[in-house]
Amino acid sequence: MRILFATGNEHKISEAAAILAPLGHEVEPLLIQGKPPDFIEPQAEGIVEVALSKIEQARELVMGTKLEDSIILVEDSGLFIDALGGFPGPYSSYVESTIGLSGILQLMSAESERGAEFRAITAISIEGNTVTATGICRGKISEQFSGDMGFGYDPIFIPEDGDGRTCGEMSSFDKSSISHRGRALKAVSELLNPPSK
Repeated sequence: MRILFATGNEHKISEAAAILAPLGHEVEPLLIQGKPPDFIEPQAEGIVEVALSKIEQARELVMGTKLEDSIILVEDSGLFIDALGGFPGPYSSYVESTIGLSGILQLMSAESERGAEFRAITAISIEGNTVTATGICRGKISEQFSGDMGFGYDPIFIPEDGDGRTCGEMSSFDKSSISHRGRALKAVSELLNPPSK
């Protein structure tokens, strides 16, 4: 099955391709006139609303084109920090681009409770229907940056299901087996072709 991923983030495309290829799906970027779609980000309280808004926008962009009947994937994710009341949550990419990882570590400097979770929502539009799946990866915020693999908040997030390394210290293979995005993508792929009984 050919799936068009509506994102400009190449890290997300390669992670989705690595997870979905063994399940029989081919992942390519959705390009409109050679460029990834530029979505209007809704100011929503949750990432589900953001993902559903993006899938609607993507469907409108391909309407009347040869891509109209394509299977389209969007994903939205965020880092939710317990001690900060779930901040940055749906504003994660904006916060990363403004105060950066060092700003998050500064906000957390006096906190002993460092629990957090990454949440991802994947939405797939197929034959006019939208299916969604959620993936969660619990962990904690590290005391300092560690590792230069991955992207986003990976160098300051230590997953519970890992071995004590940050996501930034893990290979993409190790990370995708436990990541929020990996879990959401696997769940949505099972909705596309349920495991045979």
